[in-house]
Amino acid sequence: MQLASVIKKLHQRSPKLGQAVSLTTATSVIAANSIVCSLPIWFTGGMKMITGAKIADKAVIGITNHWIGVNNKLIDELVPQKDWRIDLPDDIDPNGKYLLVSNHQSWVDTSIMQYISEDRLPLTRFFTKFELIYIPIVGQTFYFLDFPMMRRHSKEAIAKNPALRGKDIEEAKRACSLLKNKPFTLLNYLEGTRFTQAKHDAQNAPYKHLLKPRAGGFALALQTLGEEIDGILDMTIVYPEGVPTYSDLWKGNVKQLGVHIRHVEMPETLFHDIKAGGYNEDETIKSALFDWLDGIWQDKDKRIDKMLAMFENPHKDGAE
Repeated sequence: MQLASVIKKLHQRSPKLGQAVSLTTATSVIAANSIVCSLPIWFTGGMKMITGAKIADKAVIGITNHWIGVNNKLIDELVPQKDWRIDLPDDIDPNGKYLLVSNHQSWVDTSIMQYISEDRLPLTRFFTKFELIYIPIVGQTFYFLDFPMMRRHSKEAIAKNPALRGKDIEEAKRACSLLKNKPFTLLNYLEGTRFTQAKHDAQNAPYKHLLKPRAGGFALALQTLGEEIDGILDMTIVYPEGVPTYSDLWKGNVKQLGVHIRHVEMPETLFHDIKAGGYNEDETIKSALFDWLDGIWQDKDKRIDKMLAMFENPHKDGAE
């Protein structure tokens, strides 16, 4: 009997036992898979750093895709009766180069992105803190995969050493430039943090389901990679049953999920102005970018309402 069938019956007969078995299975397999993948990743990653060979870079990506693929297979096996409605454009290319913006609700979001993009989009990278490099296996993998890893300097540190001023921007540009000449999906959670109602109220955000978007990281990526990209994508993700924790995913509790990805077009003049570095030099350009992002966020807010309503209608299926 297949694992998915066993898990499904356990969840039906004894939900708590089913959740415990799902979580234990996921924890064991993910740990074992991480250990197995770590040595070849460290070896090929080290060869990449020493030699700069493209074959080593491709090997790191290949091993990582296998690592992610195992996790994705686990999701299929451990989430019984999932009603996941996923809408992606037909013309996206697994060998393309994309900037992707998204709302952000849970640590689960990134795992979902990896799940839906398998064999559809290039490997997803995102901005992360340099300090994560010290996390065993995961941190080094981020580094070998050319994730933009940021070294941020506090106001106190800059006051003591003025030479640090602007270094974080320079580092961000350098990190983004590592993605040139290879397929990528660079994910940017524009809200800068996970949505909560408390954060929403504190911001007095003009949206029902979203925090205010931040533009700095997106503008920097566009300035550095603008000539490389094949398009800008906008992802909207909803959890109709409530925002899950990361353990909820591996307990099999994320039964309903909606994801919508679409192409978005930036006005050509604004695109070229930002590529030329205008975001940091011209308030008019900065204001124009915020207006453009506000339009995307207004559309996203309405889309979230529609996606949630779709799950309330039992006659609309579209499960994946």
